[in-house]
Amino acid sequence: MNLHLLVPALFWPDAGLPDIYRDLSLPALENLIAKCSSDDDESEGLEAWLCGAFGVAKQQDWPVAPLALLVDGAEDIKAGNDYWIRADPVHLHIERDQIVLADSRVFRMSLQEAEALTSVLNQHFAASNQELVFLPLRPDRWYMRVTKTPAAKTHLLSEVANRGINELLPFGVNQTFWRGLFNEIQMLLHSHPLNQSREAHGEPVINSTWFWGGGVMPESPSSPYTSIWSNNVLARSLALASRTDHIPLPPSAAMWQQSAASGHHLVVLDALYGKAQYADAYGWRESLKELERSWFAPLWAMSRQGLFDRITLIALGECKSKNFTARRVDLRKFWRRPKPISIYAR
Repeated sequence: MNLHLLVPALFWPDAGLPDIYRDLSLPALENLIAKCSSDDDESEGLEAWLCGAFGVAKQQDWPVAPLALLVDGAEDIKAGNDYWIRADPVHLHIERDQIVLADSRVFRMSLQEAEALTSVLNQHFAASNQELVFLPLRPDRWYMRVTKTPAAKTHLLSEVANRGINELLPFGVNQTFWRGLFNEIQMLLHSHPLNQSREAHGEPVINSTWFWGGGVMPESPSSPYTSIWSNNVLARSLALASRTDHIPLPPSAAMWQQSAASGHHLVVLDALYGKAQYADAYGWRESLKELERSWFAPLWAMSRQGLFDRITLIALGECKSKNFTARRVDLRKFWRRPKPISIYAR
């Protein structure tokens, strides 16, 4: 059995905070990594890695929107040959001298609220004869089919979360249209009664949408894996597109082992990702401790039992990924002694 373990934000992104690793007990992870050979790759983020793994080329954007329609789309909503783009609801707020974006991980919203907000947008753009229709297929995942509108070049929502947006707005030859649309939507949503109610109840207002992940459906994504284990929407979408088995992520490696047959498996452990993006150091440490208990410790035990022909751990960072790989024979090299995890994070 071969296992690819994809772990975004395994290392804390701020190298200037070395104390974050202090008193972290991670013997299984450190032992496993010690047996591995390692190399570094440039990284464009989780979405780029997943697309690359399935042979999906970047268009103007990574085509997340048409792929995700495989999961989110209704029977009468298919990507077809159309250009689709995500227009996800976000909360913008001012910090110091910049506008900072928060995505749906920091607010709750019902489908009824999403429909109320997009109804206002759709009415406005229909009245102005612009062929723009917002589809709230999930409360936190909105889509827009683009026909006559010029395609956009955008930054992934994951790149923008908890950051100032001034330098991250749509760019390229069509940026004037998309930036103007972004500002127009803010004005429409700002005074919506729903947002006034949310503000009165101390909830973040939904005062904009973030355009990202535009493209047309790629042709025939291919999978190097037998099975995909993940709660990530894009990973599930790519599994569907490539006709690969997809299974929701079990809570532990022990439960995964009960269902995993021979083959080549991709397991996506993204519990650390949001904590790192929002600079939640305590939450990141606690999540890493839980991964040690529920995943790394059982996987290390399985490795010592010779279960894996090859195990690869991809520690995906913002600009660089560290790839750790061990074959069955490497796992018996007792002279490779474990080192503190902070050594690898440098």
